[in-house]
Amino acid sequence: MAPWRVETFKVSTDPELVAKVTDVVGLYLAPPENAIVPCIDEKSQIQALDRTAPMLAMQPGLPARRTHDYRRHGTTTLFAALEIATGTVTGAVKPRHRHQEFLAFLKQVARAYPDGELHLVMDNYAAHKRVEVRDWLAANPRIHAHFTPTSGSWLNLVRAHPSSGPRPPRKSSRRPTVRTLRTRATRVRIGAATGRLGWCGTTPGRPAVR
Repeated sequence: MAPWRVETFKVSTDPELVAKVTDVVGLYLAPPENAIVPCIDEKSQIQALDRTAPMLAMQPGLPARRTHDYRRHGTTTLFAALEIATGTVTGAVKPRHRHQEFLAFLKQVARAYPDGELHLVMDNYAAHKRVEVRDWLAANPRIHAHFTPTSGSWLNLVRAHPSSGPRPPRKSSRRPTVRTLRTRATRVRIGAATGRLGWCGTTPGRPAVR
C-alpha cells in the first residue's frame, strides 16, 4: 500500500465519444491513401519571467539561491503540427492565442503540405471551431478537421511527441523579456524537426518553453 499516492481520472461526457475515438484512431492506424495527417496543438500563456534580484551563485557548503518572487513580463504562444508518418513538426510562435493566430497557423501548415489531402487532428478549443476557421476549411476541400472527444485531447499524438511531457522547471532559467522567450521558443521549434521538442512548466497549468 502507498496511502500518500493520489491519482486523478476524467470521464468524458462527449455524446460522440466512441465515434470520435474511432475516427481519430482510425486515422492513425489506416489513413486514407496518400493523405497526410498532422496533429495540431498549442501551448499558450508561455510566460516571460525574471527574478526580482540576481541569483546568488553556489559557494562551498551553500547551494545556489534565488528569490521566491518574480516579475512577469508578458506571454507568447507556441503552435505545433506533428505529421504522424514522418515525425516532422511544423511550428510557429505567435504573440496571442486567438482564432486569427490559429487560422494563420493552419494556412502555414497547408503551405508546408501543398499536395494531397490533409487530415488535421485537433482538440475542441473554441478558436478551432470559429466561423472563420469553418469557412476557410469549406473553401479548401482537400483539408479535413478531425476533433478529439471532449476531455480526450490526450488522443492528439503531438502531446506524446518525444520530450513533450511536463518536466520540472530549471531553477536557473530566466526569461526577462518576451523577445527572449520567443527566441528560445523558436529554438525549441527548430529542435522539434530533429525530435527535440520540449516543454517545462513554471507553475501548474502555466507551461513555459525550456
